[in-house]
Amino acid sequence: MMKVMMIKRLAALISCSLVTMAANSAVLPSVQTDSHWYKESAQRVSDKATLETKAKAKNVILFVGDGMGISTLTAARIYQGQQMAGNQGGEENFLSFEKFDHTALIKTYNTNQQTPDSAGTMTAIATGVKSKAGVISVSDQSLRGNCLSSKGNELVTLVDLANAKGLSTGVVSTARITHATPAATYANSPERDWESDANLPAEAVANECKDIAYQMVMRDKDNALTVALGGGRRAFIPNTVTDGENKKGQRKDGMDLTKAWVENFDNAAYVWNSEEFDAIDVATTDHLLGLFNSSHMEYEADRADDVGGEPSLTEMTEKSIEMLKKNDNGYLLIVESGRIDHGHHAGNAKRALADAVELSNAVKAAVENTNPDETLILVTADHSHVFTIAGYPKRGNPILGLVHGVDGTVSTALDGKPYTTLGYTNGPGAIVGNRDDLSSVDTQDKDFMQQSLIPMGSETHAGEDISLHATGPGSNLVQGVMEQNVIFHIINQAQALGGTKY
Repeated sequence: MMKVMMIKRLAALISCSLVTMAANSAVLPSVQTDSHWYKESAQRVSDKATLETKAKAKNVILFVGDGMGISTLTAARIYQGQQMAGNQGGEENFLSFEKFDHTALIKTYNTNQQTPDSAGTMTAIATGVKSKAGVISVSDQSLRGNCLSSKGNELVTLVDLANAKGLSTGVVSTARITHATPAATYANSPERDWESDANLPAEAVANECKDIAYQMVMRDKDNALTVALGGGRRAFIPNTVTDGENKKGQRKDGMDLTKAWVENFDNAAYVWNSEEFDAIDVATTDHLLGLFNSSHMEYEADRADDVGGEPSLTEMTEKSIEMLKKNDNGYLLIVESGRIDHGHHAGNAKRALADAVELSNAVKAAVENTNPDETLILVTADHSHVFTIAGYPKRGNPILGLVHGVDGTVSTALDGKPYTTLGYTNGPGAIVGNRDDLSSVDTQDKDFMQQSLIPMGSETHAGEDISLHATGPGSNLVQGVMEQNVIFHIINQAQALGGTKY
């Protein structure tokens, strides 16, 4: 007993001595201070301590990774890192925007749904007002799919405010340009699926609601987009017309909105493939419409196989900035990586992650092609997915591979079969009955579907917070946990668009 008491007293004296040493001399052991983890993190905090941020921005670029939740960011940074020379395992990598000066968490719920959809979430970002799932920049007083109920409930968007101030505006997406996320920036509709007039029900026609493609092209000249690039060609051309990739249009009204674009605006051009896109003379083009696929553009992993040829998200971002910066008043550019979401819905992590990495590339290009003193760049998502990273894989384990423990052996579940690091709570990868043995399966193939728990035809969104990353004038406003509609007000105040009332 006496021996135990003496050991405890000695331990207490040693502990007290160490605390006193640290307090008096602030000396840390070299094994601590020489660590690259210690040095790099100390430098990061030092840089933040001296950071100065201007309040007003001439230009704003908003990037939206559709479905790019926190787990997607983590997996994408590892995926990118494992393809780069010099990375220890991928985990230490950063996506380009993850080093931005300011970060916040964003709540994503719709006014009627705990787990949101893209229409309601982008409406919050584009208008400053949360609304229902399925509606495009109209208030939640509207009934989804009912034209009459939306009358008088239309909301003014960031694009409207920017145009009214004399700025140039652009919208870019790898999804259909009429899809929910890009549409919420320029259109008002009680139904996200009203992408062409062929989708309008009799009630909508009777009450004179216009389809989303029509609204994008037939805007007044002083409220027109300078740049619109994405997929969705079928909503713009008649159902009697076959496009350059042998796909038919959808429109019943006989209008060719691609021709209307060229006719409506001065020095306007329309392109449908990468060759025409590359040939555009920015100096002589003031309005550019590019529609590169009948439906969504290709996943980045498949882009090289497209029939007509498609520009990358990075290339579309660079061209848009070239077009928009001709305006001395400034610009607002909104860029969506739309197919991250679609990869997840398909239970296909590789395609989702490849598109997330391409978004990071596009953000990097935006940073390199803008003045940091006058351009606010924001990167966020509209919602997350039920996408998980689990199983105790060793450091550097291929992110798309089977789980290997720190001893290098393949980990197995209670059924004796191996499993992947990445998985989904629900989706098309679920097996009813016995789980497939993945021992001889190439889980890194781009067509591989990760296994999931609950069988569903399409994997679902998730309801947890997503992140917002910001750099440039006004970025200091990005901090804490915020409602999604606050993003509108950050942009609005940074560019002094005049849409904020207290």
